[in-house]
Amino acid sequence: MKLRIHVTLKPGVLDPQGKAIEHALAGLGFAGVNGARVGKLIELDVADGTADADIDSMCRQLLANTVIENYRVEKA
Repeated sequence: MKLRIHVTLKPGVLDPQGKAIEHALAGLGFAGVNGARVGKLIELDVADGTADADIDSMCRQLLANTVIENYRVEKA
């Protein structure tokens, strides 16, 4: 089973990479960009029947820092 884990910063957490992208786009002449946030996408291939609780544990223990990040699991 293939999983896609989308990890994003929680609202209110400063995102220096996002700010750098926002300023770089403005510098290149792209007007109208009012914000940019950077996250990460992790793709995993796990055994069929892997329990949702195990997937959640993987995310909480290693893949996302739940203090400052949210995550969403997508099964493909």
